[in-house]
Amino acid sequence: MAGHSKWANIQHRKGRQDEKRGKIWTKLIKEITVAAKLGGGDLATNPRLRLAIDKAKDANMPNDNVQRAIARGTGSLEGVNYEEIRYEGYGINGVAVIVDCLTDNRTRTVAEVRHAFAKNGGNMGAEGSVAFLFKHCGQMLFAPGANEDLLLEVALDAGAEDVITHEDGSFEVLTPVPEFTNIQDALIKAGLKAELATVTMRPENEIALESIQAQSMQKLLDALENLDDVQEVFSNAAL
Repeated sequence: MAGHSKWANIQHRKGRQDEKRGKIWTKLIKEITVAAKLGGGDLATNPRLRLAIDKAKDANMPNDNVQRAIARGTGSLEGVNYEEIRYEGYGINGVAVIVDCLTDNRTRTVAEVRHAFAKNGGNMGAEGSVAFLFKHCGQMLFAPGANEDLLLEVALDAGAEDVITHEDGSFEVLTPVPEFTNIQDALIKAGLKAELATVTMRPENEIALESIQAQSMQKLLDALENLDDVQEVFSNAAL
């Protein structure tokens, strides 16, 4: 991670997401609905639903909205059927991009994603063209100053794959996806609450962009994230 701050990169991303809170609520409602449809409405047996609800709480979404989304997912209320689709492509300077979508109209979604890539200096690739550059895993980021010894002990004992100390003093815990919630619970019980906790596509290596390239890449990421059908955008850009 030499040459840039992991912590600053995450804070930058969180700040930009906070600016789009209305859109975040819409995306979270979709995710809660799909998670409940696929795994049921019980948080104890549906880690994907629990993670979505945790994110909804962090975004200050009213509980009524959450419960309605669960009801639509489980069939108690009528709702839209969403399809999960992943697109892959390239951005500025060969940066790899993954775009995860939930849509009720595949034709509309692919056209909008392709247009966003083309208009902002990127291009869509074939399925599998960049996914191998990412690792599907649980990720928790702890602020500089966290108790390193305790973090290492609890995380590794609970089954974490790795605990990474970054140059900026922040710590990153990587977990197998099925064990994410159990490891998160163990850390919280020990008084260690992550600033960021999510299941993600984590880049194996990052490409540092500066100045004009970074601005252009951010414009592409914003264009993709602003699409109604897009849930998550992952890239290996370090801005």
